[in-house]
Amino acid sequence: MPQYLSPGVYVEEVQSGARPIEGVGTAVAAFVGFAEQGPFHRPTLVANWNQYVQLFGGFVEDAYLPHAVYGYFANGGGAAYVVRVGGAQADADAEPAAPAPAELGGLHVSALPGAGGDIAVEVTDADGENPPEDRFKLLVKQGGKVVETYDVSTKKNVKNYVVTQVSERSKLISITERANGALARPDKQQVALPTAAAPSKAVARLDAQEYLGDPDARTGMGGLESVDEVTMVVAPDLMSAYKRGLIDLEGVKAVQLAMISHCEQMGDRVALLDPPPGMNAQKIRTWRLDEANYDSKYAVLYYPWIKVFDPLKGRNTLVPPAGHIAGVWSRNDNERGVHKAPANEVIRGVVDLELNVSKSEQDLLNPIGVNCVRSFPGRGIRVWGARTLSSDPAWRYLNVRRLFNYLEESILLGTQWVVFEPNDDRLWASIRRNITGFLTEQWRRGALFGRTPAEAFYVKCDRENNPQESIDLGQVVCEIGVAPVKPAEFVIFQLSQFSDSTSLVSE
Repeated sequence: MPQYLSPGVYVEEVQSGARPIEGVGTAVAAFVGFAEQGPFHRPTLVANWNQYVQLFGGFVEDAYLPHAVYGYFANGGGAAYVVRVGGAQADADAEPAAPAPAELGGLHVSALPGAGGDIAVEVTDADGENPPEDRFKLLVKQGGKVVETYDVSTKKNVKNYVVTQVSERSKLISITERANGALARPDKQQVALPTAAAPSKAVARLDAQEYLGDPDARTGMGGLESVDEVTMVVAPDLMSAYKRGLIDLEGVKAVQLAMISHCEQMGDRVALLDPPPGMNAQKIRTWRLDEANYDSKYAVLYYPWIKVFDPLKGRNTLVPPAGHIAGVWSRNDNERGVHKAPANEVIRGVVDLELNVSKSEQDLLNPIGVNCVRSFPGRGIRVWGARTLSSDPAWRYLNVRRLFNYLEESILLGTQWVVFEPNDDRLWASIRRNITGFLTEQWRRGALFGRTPAEAFYVKCDRENNPQESIDLGQVVCEIGVAPVKPAEFVIFQLSQFSDSTSLVSE
């Protein structure tokens, strides 16, 4: 309380008591997979596809990460974090080993790293009549065409000394003197130069730990623990590793369990899982029940794989669906809200499916939490399921899980001011007022079920649930109950035939 020591008019800023809670973001994806370049293991923020290409390169063979990220942005995704993994791929960022140089008289000639292929050097006579014996012309060719020409000498004390001239001017080759060898004018000849082999992008090892990473070093999914904005986790290249024999189905299960564990531990994100490729409806059902017998309200599974255009190959190719569907989630959140199930939505950029799932096949898959992607004549290819992998009916629907993630995180961040405030009735009233205002706004947006706010939620924070014992422990307990909206998964129209007897005229 300020002190007033002299007469006058004073203006003060005081708290009104209203501290509105703002909703947090709900659609930030994290992708873990293989890339052509870029930092390893460290979560890196990308805002669009062009930024991803600048940092991690474009489409690359045997990698699904670029397709997943491209599909995410194409379907309405916003910001995303990318974690590059792949073991031996770390060597791909090192300079390629220099090839064995070609010998040209007493000189060693090599192609510079990154110069490209099909490079050759040709020695011809110097211009003019009767040139000195130390003079010659050096032609550098690429693809059969002369791209660099040098009039040089083998004498070290002259301006056009061959080593000096080439070192200063050439963008394709380097020349050095052969150790312990006499330097003489080379004979007229043409020599093809071996080029540096491109670094291998093959992944030599891959295990669950590669994905888990280290929270202390902020690598892998461990690094994602420090990124609060993430709400979706996708690992598209897990199936690339499986197809290439780098990991078996047990390894796939271990990594997917690690993804689920990460999401459960964080409590604010959901794992989008991909199925193995090449499975029909019966096989995916068996795999889901026997191999991937997951039970989690923080994980979802989509089936089958989708077919998209591959610019690298110039034709359509099959890729896992999770990356594109993460973009659908983001678009759905922006257009309708996180409370609306991200289903019955068109997947952009998909030209076909690995196989067309029939209604009878989905009847077997939907009850066990396999969300199908289906093609409908005249309506495109759509997400046709919105279930989690939980056996608990309360958490059966994906939108319910994500709505609670949103509410919990928003209330958590919006009530930080409460800490160390005087723990009395005035504080409890402020908490009730702020949370009630936030939940009322969510009800108006259609996120909560009920004709009135009183039917949709309640907030209890008073002497009854804050006895003196809790106050002495420094605790404030606020009980919140909400009624989330559930999706209309089964729409039933009951038709019957009837006869309006009152319209019959009796004689």
